[in-house]
Amino acid sequence: MDQGFRDDMTKGYGLTEPALIIGSPMLAGELLNEVRVQVALSMMNRHGLIAGATGTGKTKTLQLLAGELSKAGVPVFVADIKGDVTGIAAPGDATNPKVIDRAASLAWTFAPAGHPVEFLSLSGAFGAQVRATVHSFGPLLLGKVLGLNETQTSILSLIFKYCDDNDLPLLDLKDLATTLKFLASDEGKPILADYGGMSTASVGVLLRSLVVLEQEGADAFFGEPEFEVADLLRTTPDGAGIISVLELRDVMDKPSLFSTFMLWMLAQLYETLPEVGDLPKPKLCFFFDEAHLLFDGASDALLVQIERTARLIRSKGVGVYFVTQAPTDVPSTVLAQLGNRIQHALRAFTPDDADALRKTARTFPITDHFDVETTITSLGTGEALVTVLSPNGVPTPLAATRLLPPDSLMAALPEADVAARVAASTFSTKYGRTIDRESAYELITGRLAAAKAAAANAAAQEAIVTGIPPTTAGGTNQMTPAQQQREIQRQAREMATAQRAAERERAAAQRRARADSKERNRMVQTGVRTAGRVITSRAGQDLLRGVFGTLFGKK
Repeated sequence: MDQGFRDDMTKGYGLTEPALIIGSPMLAGELLNEVRVQVALSMMNRHGLIAGATGTGKTKTLQLLAGELSKAGVPVFVADIKGDVTGIAAPGDATNPKVIDRAASLAWTFAPAGHPVEFLSLSGAFGAQVRATVHSFGPLLLGKVLGLNETQTSILSLIFKYCDDNDLPLLDLKDLATTLKFLASDEGKPILADYGGMSTASVGVLLRSLVVLEQEGADAFFGEPEFEVADLLRTTPDGAGIISVLELRDVMDKPSLFSTFMLWMLAQLYETLPEVGDLPKPKLCFFFDEAHLLFDGASDALLVQIERTARLIRSKGVGVYFVTQAPTDVPSTVLAQLGNRIQHALRAFTPDDADALRKTARTFPITDHFDVETTITSLGTGEALVTVLSPNGVPTPLAATRLLPPDSLMAALPEADVAARVAASTFSTKYGRTIDRESAYELITGRLAAAKAAAANAAAQEAIVTGIPPTTAGGTNQMTPAQQQREIQRQAREMATAQRAAERERAAAQRRARADSKERNRMVQTGVRTAGRVITSRAGQDLLRGVFGTLFGKK
């Protein structure tokens, strides 16, 4: 083997501090097992990317990293799209021929081990239910779920502000739907004008989008009790990090929803965790599987928030890892924040694939040992190009790497085992029962009902005053619906007539008052002129004081 390659690998990956071993470097098909490709535990909060075509081993790499992090005492969050990550809770199969061959080629002693796992679910079908309140989800994330454009999202932000200003908690989707219906009604039109001139049509668009989301069953994902992200940071009594697995197989057809929910969890971590700087090991590692779904259709404002969160959450002890097919799936501003890279094979079957391959190759450090673009297409399953940040923050040499097999089961856990673990979890008690406390729905419907009752009472009193027959004045509940409608219209006309008459009377009274005021002023001026002629006398001074004292209330 080339001595220069051996020296570079030894210098780049020969660490003396705690690290996660992920495989051995290779050159031209020959393995260098005396050097292990590894990443310092202290650098795992510098974020990362696991990329590669379908079937190249991305999920198994995620499983390997999650298991090693757990053994090092680091809690982990992973999303399980297809249900095959559940096996991380059980020991691997030491009799599996592929595992035996891989371990032998790497001169690695395979020790099967399961890891502590907490299963979570957006629907509650495969784990403790994860919910969020509409308020904490916020307009940006909710706008992405609803498929709104930037203008519509800005209108949704004004709706949230209105609810904040009027103490209307938005906990679930019916709270938001009730608010939108109210604002779109005649009673809500003055409010729309006060909040930036929103139109009824704009609110109607939001309401229709919300109805579609409700029809898809998404109302089950919003409400209380809200998931506490601190529950992602737990360890076992013996110090192992608990792996929180979010099961998504039953919501695979709602990619925008589940990807945005994961972003909400990350945002909650950012908001709640204190600044800790660089730690010997992360407080949490967060894996975004199918990361391209997070960025597809995201507004500019949301992309800015994602980039900001990725940039700043590192100092709170959280490492974020995006798992996707190609690095080009991730915006360049976010990709620049990812210091640890594991690139599985890419295939170039189309011109677009070839273009993505060239762009991917240019994102890696320059190496003298192999052609990056050619190597990416020739990697086998469970092999990857690896470069990570060394403890001093410098990227390690690019290494074509054969990865270790995960020590946990590389298959789905039986459904009965998953169900038993979920039932035994304390989360089933904590998050199992829905809470529906007073919120915008109850407050708005209550206020409307009170206003309607007050109007009905006022109409009844007005009917009595204006001489409507007692049977009618006694209440409209004795009438047919058509009679009720005619009676309401008649009372409205009479009240309008009475109001116009009252306005005319007030106007006449004001005219009389102005005339009286002019007459008094004329008399005062006459008196002043008269008084001026005798002001030098004591009697004249007393008269002047008396006149102004009467006009201005002074003595």
